[in-house]
Amino acid sequence: MRRASGHAGAWIAAGTILAFLLAFLLIPVALVVYTAFVDETGALTWGHFDTFFRQTVFREALLNSLGVSLASVFFASLIAVPLAYLTVRFEFRGALLIQTLGVLPLIMPPFVGAVALQLIFGRSGSVNLLLNEHFGFGIPLMEGLVGVTFVESIHYFPFILLNLVAAMRNIDGAMEEAAMNLGAKGWSLFRRVVFPLAMPGFLAGAALVFVKVFDDLGTPLVMGVTDMLAPQAYLRITSVGIDDPLGYVISVIMIAASVLALWLAARAMKGRDYATLQKGGGTLRRRQLRPWESLLAYGWIGLVLLITLAPHLGILLMSFAKVWSFSVLPDAYTLAHYATVVGDSGRMISNTLLYCGLSAGLDVVIGTAIAYLILRTRLPARQWLDYLASAALAIPGLVLAIGYLRMFKGVNLPGTDTPVVTTWVLIMIAYAVRRLPYALRSCMAALQQVHVSLEEAALNLGATRLRTIRRVMMPLMMGGLLAGFVTSFITAAVELSATLLLTSSQSQAPMSYGIYLYMQSVAGRGPGAALGVLAVLVVGVGTYFSHRFAERSRAGTVPS
Repeated sequence: MRRASGHAGAWIAAGTILAFLLAFLLIPVALVVYTAFVDETGALTWGHFDTFFRQTVFREALLNSLGVSLASVFFASLIAVPLAYLTVRFEFRGALLIQTLGVLPLIMPPFVGAVALQLIFGRSGSVNLLLNEHFGFGIPLMEGLVGVTFVESIHYFPFILLNLVAAMRNIDGAMEEAAMNLGAKGWSLFRRVVFPLAMPGFLAGAALVFVKVFDDLGTPLVMGVTDMLAPQAYLRITSVGIDDPLGYVISVIMIAASVLALWLAARAMKGRDYATLQKGGGTLRRRQLRPWESLLAYGWIGLVLLITLAPHLGILLMSFAKVWSFSVLPDAYTLAHYATVVGDSGRMISNTLLYCGLSAGLDVVIGTAIAYLILRTRLPARQWLDYLASAALAIPGLVLAIGYLRMFKGVNLPGTDTPVVTTWVLIMIAYAVRRLPYALRSCMAALQQVHVSLEEAALNLGATRLRTIRRVMMPLMMGGLLAGFVTSFITAAVELSATLLLTSSQSQAPMSYGIYLYMQSVAGRGPGAALGVLAVLVVGVGTYFSHRFAERSRAGTVPS
């Protein structure tokens, strides 16, 4: 095939993508880091960090964020590891349904789930009212940092579950059988054979949970917890101002913690061999559970799913509740909250569709271009485009938003007096940059499934490279591209950290911002819940179609 190493179009595409990543990812983040290390005169200094660590409130915020993140990883693992092991290694009905239900917490924004969980597990929630009435005691699950940990663990454990299920399915069953023949069984078999071989999947999921919890802004704010790093950064920037150096110091520490977590996960696997001779699908022997084991397994799984799906039930009940206070269930029901949302928040819904649609489309275009440059050209250093785009995973949305406010401070739209920071364009771009890694992976997978001989045949028949991409490559990649679009869309729809800082007026507000505003008052929580239900429906439908498109893409794979 004629490679495009010297093709002008490939160089132009690479340059355009690099310029976009520089302008909206690297330079804003670099400005945040730079501002944290300079004083008023522009001279380098460690003084801001010294001020940070001298103040008790900031030291406590750092320790609280680390503690909540590590505790969330621990409790998320307690939920995900047994769930993955039971559904993959044992034979019992409903395994696929259980795995599907186990992923549902991801389709609800965590700060929305926090409000619902307060109504169910809070001091005056349904569970504690029943416990106090019948047993005379309550469980303080939703108090302070414990409550934040509880919410985050329930919301993010699917990251570990998904990665661990995939890793366990790829284990060669012969290795487990060999260990059993040598006398290993039960806990010993899991601890010494199964879990070590699935460690890459576990570490990948655990690192994601740590990063997501450490960066989360909405959940602590909704629960009134401000002694964590993300809320402190937000409060410093919004109350003191964009020039406050301590807000940038906190941002740098958040970046460092995210990068360190991802690096440690990769480092822990370095130098170790987790490969097996074949994937487990062909030789995996699912073991039968004895009756009493089945009873325990179903009981435990039922309890876990009841707790993890409680936010969905709570937010649904709250959206219809006319009055729900100091009672196990709402005292009366109404549709007025949905009428309020339709009447007052229609603009927020249309804004969400606009911002997320444009950002997802941009992600697919950039992701497809990067995938093509990496897999179909020989441009030097082309792999760095992948590295740069994927770096967005380690950048908190709050930090990116602060970088944009700093970078575009005092800059107006060309030919107007409108400041760039007051436009919705930055919201859309922030969504695109934050979700680019997800779309990129889908685009890379879609292109890898298209055999290069099809492209060669079109070129040999006289088609131009652009026509070949448009008429041959794009239709064959469509399933993967649509999956990438939907994945980017649904994850952007629940973004709050960047949204809070970049939304300058309610007319620009998307659904996530509207839900947050509603949830700030007890009177507005009904409409906020109704808007939350609509957001969950949007994300849920998007997730369904994402899976459908991905399945169609795999079914249409061109054999190599």
